[in-house]
Amino acid sequence: MSSAAPEIVAIDRIGHRGDGIAETADGPVYVPLALPGETVEIERDRDRGRLLRVVAPSQDRIEPFCRHVGHCGGCAFQHWREEPYRAFKRGLLVEALERVGIAAEVEPLRDAHGEGRRRATFHARTGGGSPSAGRDILSVGFAGLRSHAVVPIDACPILAPGLAGALKACWAVAEVLAPLKKPLDLQVTATETGLDMDVRGSGPLRPDCVAALAEIAGRHRLARLTRHGELVLQREPPVVTMGRAKVALPAGSFLQATAAGEAALAAEVVAAVGKAGRVADLFSGVGTFALRLAETARILAVESSASAVEALARAARNTSGLKPIVAETRDLFRRPLLPIELKTFDAVVFDPPRQGAEAQARELAASRVPLVVGVSCDLASFSRDARILVEGGYRLERVVPVDQFRYTPHIELVGVFRRE
Repeated sequence: MSSAAPEIVAIDRIGHRGDGIAETADGPVYVPLALPGETVEIERDRDRGRLLRVVAPSQDRIEPFCRHVGHCGGCAFQHWREEPYRAFKRGLLVEALERVGIAAEVEPLRDAHGEGRRRATFHARTGGGSPSAGRDILSVGFAGLRSHAVVPIDACPILAPGLAGALKACWAVAEVLAPLKKPLDLQVTATETGLDMDVRGSGPLRPDCVAALAEIAGRHRLARLTRHGELVLQREPPVVTMGRAKVALPAGSFLQATAAGEAALAAEVVAAVGKAGRVADLFSGVGTFALRLAETARILAVESSASAVEALARAARNTSGLKPIVAETRDLFRRPLLPIELKTFDAVVFDPPRQGAEAQARELAASRVPLVVGVSCDLASFSRDARILVEGGYRLERVVPVDQFRYTPHIELVGVFRRE
């Protein structure tokens, strides 16, 4: 950080990444944890400011409920009253669509935090110990505010009850692997049969390390422990319910961050698809939408991950009362479905990763599919793909912003496109 003297600045607005922005003679300065209308004292390093104190607080400032706010980089808005926070998040979506020239009905922000996050990635790092002590210090937690350093934590109030015990298990695993002095990422998911943990970054392990990890998995009653997707120990398959189906999750597989978020997104998708008889679910994952849509429609589910496709197909086979689901492994970035392949579908749902579905959107724009439902976790890529569909003759009928990452600027959304 710069050694320049502290300075007083006025916060004009909140930026897209959640920082307060002060307009100065030298250009904008970005100040985490500052609110619009506040006067704050900062320590500046070029266009970044570290909040030292709030000189004149906003009437919308409230007391954060987590003691790690200001150190942990996970939550940006615990200090902001709910009403302006919700207006800000909805406004991000409105602005993103306006930038690409799309006018659409943007509905009120849906709260989908529910019980909290059922999926989290913790980081473990060693370092900073005293040479005289002969050992490094181990830290397990989340990345710090604007830092790669790890803020050690023993509890996180935004996690779902199902993740109780996750941090203790992560500390135990990290202590076994600490002598390797490698940065670790520990992805933990709360499932109906217990915690599912995948450890990444350790490199190849000696047999005694693997045995020690297996002992920890048993002691902490993990449903499964894997290393880079390779099985260390499984007491029972990690299972989640999607619609009527029970899905056994592949190691390290994607799952919506909150159960309430998954339910909210799925409800919007199912309602938008309505009575469509044949539906393509693209970037289908393990079946978040396909398994629910199959209660009333015949489904083609397409996903690049073979393990996700296998999990979806197995869940479909084991669930009674569903219409047929054909699950296909295919890279839709390199081989999007073509208009000739899309012509038999009444509706298409797509839910791509953060980079969006540009190639598939272009093929959809050239198709005659009457209804397209887009689900996204990134405003920029969704707006780009929406522009492609609109230029191809679709109208963005409505967009629903979904807030399952509460206290952050991150938004999920569902957009409904109908061919004019």
